[in-house]
Amino acid sequence: MRKNKRRLVFENVEVIDAGAKGKTIGKASDGRVIFLTNAVPGDVVDVQTTKKRKSYFEGVATNFHKRSEKRVEPECQHFGVCGGCKWQDMGYDHQLFYKQKEVENNLRRIGHLELPEINPILGSKKQYFYRNKMEFSFSDSRWLTLDEIKSEKEIEDKNALGFHIPGMWDKILDIKKCHLQRDPSNAIRLETKNFAIKNRLTFFNPRNQHGLLRTLMIRTSSTGELMVLIQFFENDKQKRELLLEHLKEKFPEITSLLYVINEKQNDTIYDQEVVCFSGRDHIFEEMEGLQFKITAKSFYQTNSEQAYELYKVTRDFVKLQGNELVYDLYTGTGTIAQFVAKNAKKVIGIESVPDAILDAKANAAHNQIKNVEFFVGDMKNVLNDDFIKQHGEPDIIITDPPRDGMHKDVVQQILNVSPKRIVYVSCNSATQARDLELIKDIYDVVKVQPVDMFPQTHHVENVVLLEKKN
Repeated sequence: MRKNKRRLVFENVEVIDAGAKGKTIGKASDGRVIFLTNAVPGDVVDVQTTKKRKSYFEGVATNFHKRSEKRVEPECQHFGVCGGCKWQDMGYDHQLFYKQKEVENNLRRIGHLELPEINPILGSKKQYFYRNKMEFSFSDSRWLTLDEIKSEKEIEDKNALGFHIPGMWDKILDIKKCHLQRDPSNAIRLETKNFAIKNRLTFFNPRNQHGLLRTLMIRTSSTGELMVLIQFFENDKQKRELLLEHLKEKFPEITSLLYVINEKQNDTIYDQEVVCFSGRDHIFEEMEGLQFKITAKSFYQTNSEQAYELYKVTRDFVKLQGNELVYDLYTGTGTIAQFVAKNAKKVIGIESVPDAILDAKANAAHNQIKNVEFFVGDMKNVLNDDFIKQHGEPDIIITDPPRDGMHKDVVQQILNVSPKRIVYVSCNSATQARDLELIKDIYDVVKVQPVDMFPQTHHVENVVLLEKKN
């Protein structure tokens, strides 16, 4: 170990494991733990620290003495800068191994749970081009590569259409090809950028808050439908229609061509009016004959094929016989509720986002599902004694909360209701484990099924079946 401009340099560090948030774990010779952003388990590296914490360091590998056998060549030319697919340099089988390990560790160490044998993680058939939704940002002052900075040449082309550099809200990396969404996603993005430059349409500057073009969203569906939404910062009808007409003619396969004029400081569209320029204001996703209307503001699992696998696991865990009342908490647009409804007496979905509940009701009507009912409101306020008295005590509860997990009042109300079975779907096994610890005295963990929704990243979904103790 040596000091380098107040930062420490650790030499010959063995990378021994993968940790949270996509980081890997190395151990210095004196036993101190180092979290790394650019190494793979099995590497032996020199590390320069970037942060010092009470019980660990954060750092980057600066020199590789040995490269791990778990390594593969990244597919994407932007890997290491973009930050979106942090595990692209690790073989997919190894990614699955560490995701499964994280789920088990969280359930045991955080939840202190007694577990059955955990089912092997369900991997994704598609390891690239699996996302159905991508959002790109425009910038007139793009992120410059290290080679560009070192060249000392004057950079004339500073426009970008791509992703935010991690931790830098005002810097956009210009993307040449993204491996996350199937064609024509890349073609639409590149054509939009090139046409804008050719016709002198200005790109957004987030610091100075000026420029015409702000964001581009592309949604695809398993039915082959395609949605494109351009977010404009300035209300310039002539320039707006120039671009939209070009996209309409260039890509006649676009089902839904939309735009938003957003003059506020942040670029979220959920409080903005979405205008349909051409085609429908929605596209359809399909699953086992059920159709789900997807609008610009809709939430839908971003890996359609793996969402189907996730929902099949949920339905299998629920084990419906046809006479049960099911509560689906955090129902979103009601996809799980409708997916299991044919095997239930009735399903009641609760969600805090009003637009999502409007979508859920519309989809249920479209699919002619009559044994579902949806309610909107904050879960901890809606799921109260009066609600349960009015709608009945559920035999089974399905819960699929956001990353933060469930509010403790919601957990307590579930305990008060005491259904015979709970299926907990989670995108964050750490908060899932925290919640399960609160109910472990009354419920046994019977099954655990991790599902990989996001190859090349550290994210993993997990489904747990709980049954009431005898």
